[in-house]
Amino acid sequence: TYAVGVVSQFMTAHRQPHFVAVCRILQYLKRAPGQGLLYRPSSSLSVTGFSDADWVGNTNDRRSTSGYCTFVGGNLVTWRSKKQTVVARFSAEADYRAMAHTASEVLWVQSLLQDFGVSISTPMRMFCDNQAAIFIANNHVFHKRTKHIEIDCHFIRDLLLRKQLVTLYVRSEDQLGDVLTKPLARPSFHCLFVKLGMFYLYALTGGRVLE
Repeated sequence: TYAVGVVSQFMTAHRQPHFVAVCRILQYLKRAPGQGLLYRPSSSLSVTGFSDADWVGNTNDRRSTSGYCTFVGGNLVTWRSKKQTVVARFSAEADYRAMAHTASEVLWVQSLLQDFGVSISTPMRMFCDNQAAIFIANNHVFHKRTKHIEIDCHFIRDLLLRKQLVTLYVRSEDQLGDVLTKPLARPSFHCLFVKLGMFYLYALTGGRVLE
């Protein structure tokens, strides 16, 4: 998702390096025909979201990339990688904007479950690896450095006050959103790959394709 988002930014002015990157994406997909999501039954349908941002990760325009993934009952249901529309002046701002996007997504998931007749009694959980962004969400006094992101502050704070959402800290190495915001080394990528619930289908058949 992250790689496709990057190359998509050069569709109108692509060059040879972009074509090489697209070929690498296609090679990855060709080598992994049996990879997919395995959904397991769960006694709890709690909604959980992981929010992350790569501050000024784009060296061309210095904009940050937001990434989130949401789980229902421990199973991955939605994910997204998107470059932010404004330049964040500090890392907490980039992560806070990503938190606002994640909060909107978990609200949509909750609304969808309600349409299916499933009621969520416990607060939804949102994990972030930026403690400053979490502090901004729970602080009732606006700091002068956050006045330009006040709309997002009010949106998340209202959810916290209504106890629909709780914000929790997660270590950077356990941040599942990392895979959606930046290129990762192979070991880190595969570690998060497994934690997201990805599964190699053909492992059950010794490499043979299921009929």
